[in-house]
Amino acid sequence: MIRHTPLLAAGLPPDDDVLLDAPDERLGPALAAAGRGEHRPAAALLAATREAAEWESRDRYAICLAVFARHRSDWFSQWLAASPHDPDAALIRAERAVRAAWERPGRAEPLRETTPLIEAAAKASPGDPVPWRLALDHARGTRAPRGDFDALWAEAVQRSSHHYGCHVAALQYLSARWYGSHHESFDFAEQAAEQALPGSLLQALPVRAALAALLAEERQREGGTLVALSGRIDKAADLAVALSARYVPGDPWPAEVRNLLTYVLIVRGRWAEALEQFRLIGPYATTFPWSHVSDDPLGQFLELRDGVRIQVASTMPLRRRSGRAAATGH
Repeated sequence: MIRHTPLLAAGLPPDDDVLLDAPDERLGPALAAAGRGEHRPAAALLAATREAAEWESRDRYAICLAVFARHRSDWFSQWLAASPHDPDAALIRAERAVRAAWERPGRAEPLRETTPLIEAAAKASPGDPVPWRLALDHARGTRAPRGDFDALWAEAVQRSSHHYGCHVAALQYLSARWYGSHHESFDFAEQAAEQALPGSLLQALPVRAALAALLAEERQREGGTLVALSGRIDKAADLAVALSARYVPGDPWPAEVRNLLTYVLIVRGRWAEALEQFRLIGPYATTFPWSHVSDDPLGQFLELRDGVRIQVASTMPLRRRSGRAAATGH
């Protein structure tokens, strides 16, 4: 272990170079401008995603900008004042309100108060699936019945049948932790992955179902359930490994998928594969899934990265001695 562990650091960035939820090259300048109180770069970025129907990027950017607006609201207040009917500002406003409501005690009622904002965002951009992802999150938090969820899901897929964010929101509603079951969530995720285009992040949906099952086992010690799901969990991990291999190392786009896959591989004791995912992740650690097991997600990421190296090193044999040394005993 002492001999091999340092060698296994090849391809892994130093701890100080690893970033948590680092923005990509498009979002970074918009956030920097917002930090200076300027809203126009963020407005231009979201407008570009809407006009080009880049729904996956739009969803990610909207979440990041809404989180930033919760802590630094001056730039966003200026945006609303300058363009009160801007569909992109409406989306950020709804996203920010829903996220705040989720954190309030008795979240159902605070979430119901955000309904007009979600409806306004959907009306302002009729072809946009992102407000419907918000509506699906809203339905989960307000304990909406299955019929209401089904109606929202139909609206979402009508706008984008393969939108990853909407599928993740639906998967959460169907999970055993909320209103479905492990088997139902796996069925949903596996069907979506089967129908997905090559390289689509939807092929990682089954590994999200696997993660939910593993976290439930941690909370409730559902050992019997996991035994029954073992084959599906490993199959989901295999599919996500193949998906990860389609992207270049250090690509920020699949970073969250690679992080959650790594967690699943670690839990399953697939150490060498987990180490390879750490190499592919490069400097792009993500809060999800590490925040589910630690209040310090970046620290957890780095600690497990070291732990996986030790586990892999422990399985490697010592180098064989040369033939002459072996023969002479020296």
